[in-house]
Amino acid sequence: MLNSNLPESELLKALLEPLLEDFNYWFERSSNLLETEEIHFLSGEAQSNLLARVKQAQQEVGAAKALFQATGGQVGIETAALMPWHKLLAECWQVSARFRSWQSAPPGK
Repeated sequence: MLNSNLPESELLKALLEPLLEDFNYWFERSSNLLETEEIHFLSGEAQSNLLARVKQAQQEVGAAKALFQATGGQVGIETAALMPWHKLLAECWQVSARFRSWQSAPPGK
């Protein structure tokens, strides 16, 4: 549990830094899946579109992280900026779960 007596900048750093790392990690995994696997239930165009959105989000997260680090953790990120990333990750997790499920028991087996 976070210490509520932390100064605001330390609290921001304790929350935002790991969140940005999580976004980086999951977008990287999603990107890897979309680049290396043929997702049978997505058209080629849909898969390319999802990959492009993941790549764009990776750039945005990278820029936010760079700004956060350059200011010594003094700059936050609006929730409105985080929500599209969260929604995109939820979409990627659904695709990944469906793909992994299909891999473990392909139709017709």
